[in-house]
Amino acid sequence: MPVKFTVNTRTFTSDAPPQTPLLWVIREQLKLTGTKFGCGAGLCGACMVHIDGKRAFSCQTQLSEVAGRAVTTIEGLSSDSSHPVQKAWLAERVPQCGYCQSGQIMSAAALLKDNPSPSRDEIVEHMSTNICRCGTYPRIVRAIERAAREG
Repeated sequence: MPVKFTVNTRTFTSDAPPQTPLLWVIREQLKLTGTKFGCGAGLCGACMVHIDGKRAFSCQTQLSEVAGRAVTTIEGLSSDSSHPVQKAWLAERVPQCGYCQSGQIMSAAALLKDNPSPSRDEIVEHMSTNICRCGTYPRIVRAIERAAREG
């Protein structure tokens, strides 16, 4: 049975089996490759997207779970990197290898949407769902603090 949902404000219908991970529909059918495959177990955060405004591991979300819902990927966060988190990411020179960045940015954007002025401890706790193998955690925290200040 086809599943209809919205991705980055555009309606999409997928004929993939309902238990297919959303990540594979996003990457393979929609060709939106900013959302990355990391661990496939919801442990690294590279696949983070927003579903109805809340962050979610797309590798752990079945296609059937997004029927009638709105999904936002890194490509839908802003078309020109003008989102405050993206601007702060560049200003703080966060990226190194870049693989985890879209998931990190999506998590940070969700945090700031729910809590526009998080403490450093709240940032660290919230971002603990995302792994950066390059170890840019101090820059990630500074970027989120900057995005909160400069909005």
